Amino acid sequence: MADIAPVDSQWLADHPLPPLDRAADKNSRGRVLAIGGCTRVPGGLLLTGEAALRAGAGKLQLATVADVALALGVAMPEAAVIPLPAGPDGEIADPGQCLDAALAGCDAVVAGAAMTCGKAGGRIADAVLAEGSAPVVVLDAGALMALGRRSPAHAGLVLTPHLGEMAALLACDAAKIEADRPAAARRAAERFGAVVALKGPNTLVAAPDGTLIAYAGGGVGLATGGSGDVLAGLVAGLAARGASPLHATAWAVWLHGEAGRRCAESLGPVGFLARELLAQVPALAGAMHHR
Repeated sequence: MADIAPVDSQWLADHPLPPLDRAADKNSRGRVLAIGGCTRVPGGLLLTGEAALRAGAGKLQLATVADVALALGVAMPEAAVIPLPAGPDGEIADPGQCLDAALAGCDAVVAGAAMTCGKAGGRIADAVLAEGSAPVVVLDAGALMALGRRSPAHAGLVLTPHLGEMAALLACDAAKIEADRPAAARRAAERFGAVVALKGPNTLVAAPDGTLIAYAGGGVGLATGGSGDVLAGLVAGLAARGASPLHATAWAVWLHGEAGRRCAESLGPVGFLARELLAQVPALAGAMHHR
């Protein structure tokens, strides 16, 4: 079994993000579509969308249940909003053709954040993995819940499960995954043909070819509501800028963890909020660009 490479300053220097042309406009910096949310967690998608912009993407669309869309648009004037039909449970119902134009016009899509229903998440996963979708598709939270019963075929697929979601993806007990997290991450990457970020105190990023990368920083403060929504948005934002799925995911894990470390240093080891991670990201990414 191949060695596990640490995501550290040397790895980041060896795998830099794509440079941005000084003359780049907002379209060439990358367009992200974030799909998710529900009436129970109406603000979670805001974290995902802002994370994509903080990672450097140029344009953002937020697609969520109609009752929430207007409020999100007001809270985040940088984004366009797409209202989607909702079912009686407050989750996104069948989006039909509502997403077709947005999917065709974006560089990366992130789906599932702040969705709590596997059935609804499965419908969104089917929609974004259909032919003609974005070059990179990041599935998180609700969109992961039903994926284990599907066989996606998308070259730019990224999955961001926590332990429980990984257990559902691989149809096994969480204890089995915890006993050998590297093997589980590699198995999921091969099974789904995707880059997989298995979140935890030591986050593992696996690729279908067996590559495995690890990041052990960040701290316990990152174990808070909305933290995963931020990570998923960072992956999408970096991918929209042109980073490969593997490099976008590894960089996102590092940025997320280092943002947590900075918040812990300035605010305390626990008690900082997921939204407080976001302002840390541009400086962290910029510092690495200038090394």
